[in-house]
Amino acid sequence: MKKYENLGEMLKSDPNIFEYYTGLPVYVRSMIARRSDNVKTEEELHAYAENLLQGDK
Repeated sequence: MKKYENLGEMLKSDPNIFEYYTGLPVYVRSMIARRSDNVKTEEELHAYAENLLQGDK
């Protein structure tokens, strides 16, 4: 599991993560971006996104 400084570094470093992130709904990206310093791994990104998306069901 690779750990990044923050979300921005992660998105710049890994095109697959960037593609996943840009495929999320705008409101989810916005919520994640607000806490971007706390998102340091791909697993954290996926978990956070899934948690936010649960409200849509």
